[in-house]
Amino acid sequence: GRGFAFQRKQKIERQYRKLLRKGRKVRSQQDDLFTDTYPEHLKHLYLAEEEMLKKRRRTPGDSVLSEEKANKATDTCTFPYRSVVTEGKFKKKTSNQKAKEEYEKIKAERARKKEEAEKRKQQREEAQRLYKQKKMEAYKILSKKTKKGQPNLNLQVEFLLQKIQQNT
Repeated sequence: GRGFAFQRKQKIERQYRKLLRKGRKVRSQQDDLFTDTYPEHLKHLYLAEEEMLKKRRRTPGDSVLSEEKANKATDTCTFPYRSVVTEGKFKKKTSNQKAKEEYEKIKAERARKKEEAEKRKQQREEAQRLYKQKKMEAYKILSKKTKKGQPNLNLQVEFLLQKIQQNT
């Protein structure tokens, strides 16, 4: 549960989150440097260059839809050299959503395991029932006696013959 390996894993996760936070701070500071610091009389030149870079990033085979999405994505960017946001990118999930997903996944896994265990139990019970039934039939045949109380060898030999025929 919470031994050495778990503590080590937690430590590594904390360090990773710390690095991510630092990376966000550095990136936001860089973004602040490059946003709207153009001189007013040269601003139109920078904007024209930004548009040219947008067009260069697009491939000629792109459809109209992907161009519109790329334009929307790059319009939101303040830094002209940032790459275009891909179409498949999803919004980040909140911790509550992540917890719910994790809970649902664990719940589904438990239900699946429970169902498998129930199925195995039923198979085992069925096998035991068949085994007991065969044993009882064999016992009845082998324990039959003649009128004088002697074992009925005819039935025993027939039973052995059936058993051999089933095996071959």
